Amino acid sequence: MSNGSDPTAVLEALDRAQDAFEMVGRGRTAFEDGISADEDWKTQLTKACRLLEVVDTLQAQDGYYTAVIEVCFGAIERSIEAYALAMTNDTLQDFQDHQFSYDRAHQIGLFERETTEAMKDLYSENRTESYYGGGRPTEEQAEAMTDLANAVHQFAVSQIREGGVCLCD
Repeated sequence: MSNGSDPTAVLEALDRAQDAFEMVGRGRTAFEDGISADEDWKTQLTKACRLLEVVDTLQAQDGYYTAVIEVCFGAIERSIEAYALAMTNDTLQDFQDHQFSYDRAHQIGLFERETTEAMKDLYSENRTESYYGGGRPTEEQAEAMTDLANAVHQFAVSQIREGGVCLCD
């Protein structure tokens, strides 16, 4: 794996992380509470719920704007994916590209084209800058993204025919 110059601590931690994701030698696996394993759409929906809970936790701590923005984009995508998986024949494998969620939201009638294009532009222009760029996220940006993530989630949940799955209720 290494030419011998990489730090032992990094290599050992990498091995542990790979084993953890492969669930090798773990005995009884402890999964995250609240994440549904019943159907893919329920898994994505409950992941969105948990991400929004993290956003609330971070917002209460004040000042974690980068993390809030990043988690909000994740919650938006999981919410759209949940709707698509619940209402179409889409599979999780269809959603391997971050921007595909936004395109699909219009294709399946969740949002109008203009709205999905605006959300996709927001993602491509601002998530990338916030995450990879030199920009410093602001409180206003974090609050606006929190509002957007909650609005998208609530709307997607309200459009899914089967209820009672959202943890946010």
